[in-house]
Amino acid sequence: MASRMVRTGLRELRPPPLLLLLLLLLGPWPAAGHGGKYSREKNEPEPSSKREPGGEFRMEKLNQLWEKAQRLDLPPLKLSELHADLKIQERDEFKWKKLKAEGLDEDGEKEAKLARSLNVILAKYGLDGRKDARAVSSNFISHGPADHSLEDPRLEKLWHKAKTSGKFSSEELDKLWRELQHHKEKVQEYNVLLETLSRAEEIHENVISPVDVSRAKEDVLQVGHAELKDKLRDISQGFDRLRRVSLQGYGDQAGFEEPRVLDLWDMAQSANFTEKELEAFREELKHFEAKIEKHNHYQKQLEISHQKLKHVESFGDQEHVSRNKERYAMLEEKTKELGYKVKKHLQDLSSRISRARHNEL
Repeated sequence: MASRMVRTGLRELRPPPLLLLLLLLLGPWPAAGHGGKYSREKNEPEPSSKREPGGEFRMEKLNQLWEKAQRLDLPPLKLSELHADLKIQERDEFKWKKLKAEGLDEDGEKEAKLARSLNVILAKYGLDGRKDARAVSSNFISHGPADHSLEDPRLEKLWHKAKTSGKFSSEELDKLWRELQHHKEKVQEYNVLLETLSRAEEIHENVISPVDVSRAKEDVLQVGHAELKDKLRDISQGFDRLRRVSLQGYGDQAGFEEPRVLDLWDMAQSANFTEKELEAFREELKHFEAKIEKHNHYQKQLEISHQKLKHVESFGDQEHVSRNKERYAMLEEKTKELGYKVKKHLQDLSSRISRARHNEL
């Protein structure tokens, strides 16, 4: 009797077919509460929407990495470099989401490249959870072996030859040291990419997939190998130039001082640029170097401000602490902003060289 009454009640509550159809057409209904960390609300906000209070990035996973880095108590300069890298990653991920929505990454090539890029960031700043992870430090403030080790016998040998040759002024030795550190970073990033690709290949070999999916994965792996090949070519070319410099000294370097600019100029000269295009690229590199120098200036000011803030805090004078905190916050924000601009410009210039190289084929 009771079950019959329940069934009767349910039939009475069921909406008529026409009403049900209208409700379906008007859907989807808004979900209760806020989405999780992988929801559209978190990862694909409308362009006009504001960042969540306390959120440094629009993507939740990048916010989590940023918070983890702050818990690790990374130095201010390293944090500002990480911030710039994460901003570039965020920009590229939003670009990819747009491409994916338009059906332009069916083989998953760009998605795989983004994953590799994120792995490099995790390893670079010691965020991958490995106890033996050695975060790559920014080499634009260091001034000699007392600050960092080259960790590569070949680079140590070049440095020793240059120091004892008598062909370098102290300024030129400083410049060469920064170039050697930059080369070390490139090798470490290459090794991270190689390891990431090796893991992807192992998974591909051990997972049985449909033929079409398997072919798509193989294509993505081939693209990864092409990326590695390009990086290895850059590393080899860069080492050859460093070897020439360590033996002969600095000759005509087109007036450039910064390692990244010298690297780009060296690669551009071997790319398929016309004489006019190469000259235009050289002029753009001058602007890029000026941008790097401005960023370096703010990095140094941030480091000084950090040391001063720690000193003032130890005395507990609240007025001085407050004033120094304000200055530190201003410098931190400006350093982040310039760091992002430098990395974005570097990415754009590197892409132009890559396109020119591929036009040779």
